[in-house]
Amino acid sequence: MKTKTFKTLDEQIEILENKGLIIEDIEETRNILLRENYFFINGYRHLFMKSDVDRTFIEGTTFREMYAMFYFDRQLRNIIFKHILIFENNIKSILAYVMSKNHGFKENNYLNTHNFVHDAKKTRQINDLIHKMKRQISVNGKQHTATAHYLNNYGYIPLWVVVKVLSFGIVGELYTILQYQDQKEIADVFAMDIYSMVEYLPILANYRNLCAHEDICYINKTQKFIEDTKYHHMLGIKKDDSGEYIYGKNDLFALVIIFKYVLNEDNFNSFINEVTYELNRLEGRLKTIKIDKVLEEMGFPLNYQEIVRL
Repeated sequence: MKTKTFKTLDEQIEILENKGLIIEDIEETRNILLRENYFFINGYRHLFMKSDVDRTFIEGTTFREMYAMFYFDRQLRNIIFKHILIFENNIKSILAYVMSKNHGFKENNYLNTHNFVHDAKKTRQINDLIHKMKRQISVNGKQHTATAHYLNNYGYIPLWVVVKVLSFGIVGELYTILQYQDQKEIADVFAMDIYSMVEYLPILANYRNLCAHEDICYINKTQKFIEDTKYHHMLGIKKDDSGEYIYGKNDLFALVIIFKYVLNEDNFNSFINEVTYELNRLEGRLKTIKIDKVLEEMGFPLNYQEIVRL
């Protein structure tokens, strides 16, 4: 079995140079590799390789160009994370309002199994989720000023406060076990159907975790494909031989389509503008490849900006 051995910064640079990468400033490159980690920066090199067989760099490729891709992906993560947090706050607030209005806001209301879907097949899931909620309330409740205030002064935490200490994943799972009328009332706020909301929430949670842990984002593919939407058709996205759209199914553009549904117009337009700004900055730093190659890797159609006007 092959083993990986430790490489010094100079050895890491030598490996890159032997593959044809131009190092313009040795000290700058050492500093970047030390701070950012060779493994993660190396994760962007496939864009600049001659082919899948010839794993050397396209002639003229520089370390700064490859680092520009790394930096772009970081900025992209920050933009995505910010807008997921906006939706996370929205869905938590709306869910708390609907549940409090329809069933009550004290712990014996939102932790009561009778206030969730009446489906024997989901009994175990409901009990498990209530246990998770109780645990998160117990662990996080005293660490937040608002929750601690309610505990100390009233002896309970209302749902509109407790959602602040619940993870996005828990809230997403909570939506799946709500009664139909509650699910519909929440989905209606976003002009969505229940099925789409159930489909989109775990994808958003996946991207939230990815961004929080600084994983490679721009080429991320989710295991689940989203259903075809009107935006696939309106943007004229091409289909492959099997009849599936080539973009916007389980790639980053699928997340863009989800954002189109779950963010309000101002926030969505801001998201597209910020992503476009970073793409334009990146384009100015690319010398050996075109921005179109990056867009293709992201699953972005060339006319992606038109989604703002649809």
